[in-house]
Amino acid sequence: MQPQDPRDQLKELDATLSGIEQVLDLPAMRREVADLEAKAASPDLWSDPENAQRVTSRLSWLQAEIRRVETLRQRLDDAAVLLELADAEDDEPTRAEARAEITELHRAVNELEIRTLLSGEYDQREALVTINSQAGGVDAADWAQMLLRMYLRWAERHGYPTEILDTSYAEEAGIKSATFVVHAPFAYGLLAAEHGTHRLVRISPFDNQARRQTSFAGVDVVPVVEQTDHIEIPEDEIRVDVFRSSGPGGQGVNTTDSAVRITHLPTGIVVTCQNERSQLQNRATAMMVLQARLLERRRQEEAAKLAALRGETTTSWGTQIRNYVLHPYQLVKDLRTDVETSNTAGVLDGEIDEFIDAGVRWRRTHERL
Repeated sequence: MQPQDPRDQLKELDATLSGIEQVLDLPAMRREVADLEAKAASPDLWSDPENAQRVTSRLSWLQAEIRRVETLRQRLDDAAVLLELADAEDDEPTRAEARAEITELHRAVNELEIRTLLSGEYDQREALVTINSQAGGVDAADWAQMLLRMYLRWAERHGYPTEILDTSYAEEAGIKSATFVVHAPFAYGLLAAEHGTHRLVRISPFDNQARRQTSFAGVDVVPVVEQTDHIEIPEDEIRVDVFRSSGPGGQGVNTTDSAVRITHLPTGIVVTCQNERSQLQNRATAMMVLQARLLERRRQEEAAKLAALRGETTTSWGTQIRNYVLHPYQLVKDLRTDVETSNTAGVLDGEIDEFIDAGVRWRRTHERL
């Protein structure tokens, strides 16, 4: 099979980027930037800190997205000029440079195209992620901690700030559960398809006979709540317990009863937070997590009702979505998209963009957002 002509590649990239520019509606984005810049210049902006944060965050994100598209357009034009120059001078090093840039542009345009697929009601939100160890004993707890590191490394690679809200350590190794927030626009849309059970097969480092072990961990992803969500929780519907925060192996990380556990009595949902030193801060954070869980529950119930009216069935979350095999061979494979790689070390170090991009496309195709 002959490699594709670089000129044809540039034409395809140009058409794809033009389509993205239409979907994003750059003129509308620029008008919104002008409006937000006027609000940000107001002397009394910070009299309402929450609104000020929303204005500045939205402005920063829009400016970055516009620069991203404009930079890609300029790079595409420059690559075309570089290729013309190489052909005119019959300069192979310049031609190779142009081809390398076209390859990199393919990756960058594909990443931007994924963003245009994130059109669900909550896709623009930040993400609240919870990881729980499941079947597999100490190996499952260790696997849950490996997954936590994988997602934190993925966020770090992209420059997305993260905040760990709660970690429950297992007795021997690993974690029972952990909850963290990815503070980035579209984090929920990108990570939503990571929701489900992740299966690990490896030689157990905790088995003195070096036997192969299969263990499971669950990943739960919900959008972070905003003021417009109107999630009200009456005080008589919750039970609040306080306890002393603890670290690995039960080691105390604090000498006061500052950790908070909130139980939502009607649904049985339980959330904990022990990240902050203050009991009041932990309670506020735990309430935010509870609101996010209730928002997701409401969204799923509404989707189920709509599907029932249409005579359809909703997608079942919580099923096994991906296998990570470290023995007897090296392979990570997504069971829904069939994306796979033998670079298991890279995946566990946060190189999961290929899986996330395929998950976004799969979710757009298979779910009503």
